[in-house]
Amino acid sequence: MIEGDGIGPEVTREALKVLTKVSKKLSAPLEYNKLDVGAKRWLRTKETLTDKEMDAIAASDAVYLGAVGDPKVPPGVLERDILLKIRFELDLYINLRPCLLLPGAFTPLKGKTSSDINFIVVRENSESVYAGMGGVFKRGTPDEVAIQEDINTRKGVDRILQYAFEYCEKRKHKKKLTMVDKANVLTHAHGLWRRAFEDMGKNFPGVARNAIYVDAAAMDFVRRPEAFDIVVTNNIFGDILTDLGAIISGGLGLAASANLNNLPSPDLPRKGQVCRGLFEPIHGSAPDIAGRGLANPLAAILAAKMMLEHLGEATAADAVEKAVKKTILEGKIFKKDSPDLAVPTSEAGDRVCSYL
Repeated sequence: MIEGDGIGPEVTREALKVLTKVSKKLSAPLEYNKLDVGAKRWLRTKETLTDKEMDAIAASDAVYLGAVGDPKVPPGVLERDILLKIRFELDLYINLRPCLLLPGAFTPLKGKTSSDINFIVVRENSESVYAGMGGVFKRGTPDEVAIQEDINTRKGVDRILQYAFEYCEKRKHKKKLTMVDKANVLTHAHGLWRRAFEDMGKNFPGVARNAIYVDAAAMDFVRRPEAFDIVVTNNIFGDILTDLGAIISGGLGLAASANLNNLPSPDLPRKGQVCRGLFEPIHGSAPDIAGRGLANPLAAILAAKMMLEHLGEATAADAVEKAVKKTILEGKIFKKDSPDLAVPTSEAGDRVCSYL
């Protein structure tokens, strides 16, 4: 467990409260270690994540993260050296982000209900511009040149597409897979995605498929979200679109995510690696509201639910999800027609526990 920065410790505290409450339903004891990782330590020691800590993470069943980020730390340091380091070193190439409007939650889309907003984004998590390829020439001068390369490999594209097709079959919803790209402009990189998508689709005749441009997808997330079932896309488009998906499905306070590795064991990148997943709410550290009891812990609790699901603890995961739904339907934790909490962070966690 990495509580992280800002509101991270507050929301992870509530998630841990829920995990402890539901632990009687688990098939094995719940054991966790808290790592002192984040802005406070960096400011104290200039350390982010040591090799010893990475070894401990790789040897665990899962990583649970609150949030990283602090205005006192230069931009990108914590994100790159903690979050992206874990993703890349454990090859967590799948980013799974549900966009599910739970009954009773607020959406800014007029007339849309939980039956309309019910889709999942599968984001490629190990390539694209996040690979860090590129550089800066003549920094700080009028002639400065900055280049960031968009990396797309056939291996990387194929494995995320295969996961998305398999997930679409397993979900047993609309069995419709939509790929989002910009193949009309990024003809080389996204031409690869289009060809791979068509080739992979031949192996899944029961899955309907279509490919659309990212600008059209952004519009359709708003005007007709019911058109989507499973969406698969590259790293940077997935990063942007899923924040839009979060806002229409209850706000960032309800948005959870999983970073997964679905490869066979012999293909795992680190010696002794057991860990296959990092689970987190998608909101940031929100330092402006830290310590004030204003942070919504439900996204962190739903991230814990995704972790339980991934670890095969379906009974406990289902119990947590039902408790969150009942808490929302109770109608007391949110302000009217708003995603903002009407109760303190700890009370929201207590209400979920009461339904468990």
